[in-house]
Amino acid sequence: MVFSEITEGIRVTIQPIYLDGQSDFLVKKFVFAYFVRIDNLSHEPVTLLRRHWHIEHSTGKTENIDGEGVIGKQPQIHPNKRHEYNSYCILESMEGSMEGYYLMERADGSSFEVTIPRFPLRAAAN
Repeated sequence: MVFSEITEGIRVTIQPIYLDGQSDFLVKKFVFAYFVRIDNLSHEPVTLLRRHWHIEHSTGKTENIDGEGVIGKQPQIHPNKRHEYNSYCILESMEGSMEGYYLMERADGSSFEVTIPRFPLRAAAN
């Protein structure tokens, strides 16, 4: 399943996948990959400065993760171009969810938050 949302001309699309081969039910380690595509549908370049993730485990545990850029980069995304990357998340339960935002900067120095849509993580949901 694919999840998508547009904020101020920036579309974020997420596709999560359960990684059964890297997970271990006995030690409560459930690994999920997620593939991200960020499309700049606006008329000006933007730079992805920071990310914020909110992760929920079905056990009730929550995590908030903040950091610079994505995968060690602060990509500039020009109009009608995209940036793609993938990463992973480890849950201690078979289900959970992720959501968050990217902090983007315009060429004039102003910044804005782009919503990362909420998406479910479910073991064996491929």
